[in-house]
Amino acid sequence: MRVLVVQNYQNTGLGLVGQALAEAGAQIDLVQAHVGEPLPADDAGYDALISLGGDQNALADEQFPYLPLLARLIRRFGDADKAVLGICLGSQLVARGYGAENILDRPQEFGWHVISVTAEAAADPVLSSVPQNFPIFHWHRDTFSLPEGAVHLASSAMTRNQAFRIGRAVYGIQFHFEADTALVEEWRHVFEDEIRRDNPDWLANYPARVAESAVAADAAGIALARAWVALI
Repeated sequence: MRVLVVQNYQNTGLGLVGQALAEAGAQIDLVQAHVGEPLPADDAGYDALISLGGDQNALADEQFPYLPLLARLIRRFGDADKAVLGICLGSQLVARGYGAENILDRPQEFGWHVISVTAEAAADPVLSSVPQNFPIFHWHRDTFSLPEGAVHLASSAMTRNQAFRIGRAVYGIQFHFEADTALVEEWRHVFEDEIRRDNPDWLANYPARVAESAVAADAAGIALARAWVALI
């Protein structure tokens, strides 16, 4: 199993998705596209594609000229019936690749908040692995409309389109289910200045937030990660 992983920003590791891939014995080819490493021309030799999150928006082509290429590559993998996973910015690029609208500069959704799955999620091979409602980590402003033919799978109080599937195994997931407690702890330190600027109360109440949500979020995250990896 050979998986292409596209990193779009510093310190955005695979987290729980990496754990699930390791359990499956996957070979990971990491491309740090945000620092200029080139994307492959097509899907040849790969079984799946993961596009991770980032601070930039999905339409920031002038600063990140690889973004339209990545959106097309996502579509190429999907058209070849290969598994695709877009997380946060990655989900916005999945939406772009399939012709949906990217909606920019909304109020920020940050921290552990509850996700609710839709009725369609009960029959979905990935979202059926989690409860009807569960806490998970969020960090985004932008969102998207659903691509034509997409199955709507999850929402939050702030963001209607939190997860969708196209075809058999192309997933756009806005929330950071890969971010287990350890990865959030890393982000808390690496991105402390940004968090303190935008969410000072969150930092001040961090231990209580961990106690309230982290165990359930980690359980949901690994269930989702393993379910998606099983589709490869």
